[in-house]
Amino acid sequence: MASANKNLSSYNADNIPSAEEMSFGIVVSEWNEEITHKLYEGCLETLLKHGAKEDHIYTVQVPGAFELPVGGKMLASRHKVDAVVCLGCVIQGETKHNEYINNSVAVGLTSLSVASGIPFIFGVLTPNDQAQAQDRAGGKHGNKGVESAVTAIRMADLKRDLSKAKQRIGFGN
Repeated sequence: MASANKNLSSYNADNIPSAEEMSFGIVVSEWNEEITHKLYEGCLETLLKHGAKEDHIYTVQVPGAFELPVGGKMLASRHKVDAVVCLGCVIQGETKHNEYINNSVAVGLTSLSVASGIPFIFGVLTPNDQAQAQDRAGGKHGNKGVESAVTAIRMADLKRDLSKAKQRIGFGN
């Protein structure tokens, strides 16, 4: 989706379920900390805005984006969480290093989500340059941390709804 002249963090707060009874993990990459800490602030503020309790939000830092999946796994192993938000920023450089990192993190978080049944949210910026990163970390295009928090709440709520549903066999009514 093109982001030109669009705040990607705009959403209807009335459509977001209460996070009051939910617990969350947040894993933040220290690499590009000027950006990732803004993502963290947006994420935390959004979780709190929607009712999450501060003492039900667990945060850890990891050295870089590549370590987000293992940091998320360790956090989820230590605390009972409904979702884990993984925040990072990998800016394109002169080599394809960013592609390998971004792909590895995406595959790692997807694998964790499927294997554990806990949503691990990909809150990693993949910009071409520092200016694009700033635009998506509280700048003119919003804050990916906000978007990631909203996704975490919605996925945790979906998991809870489905766990309450009557178990059935097959696809029929």
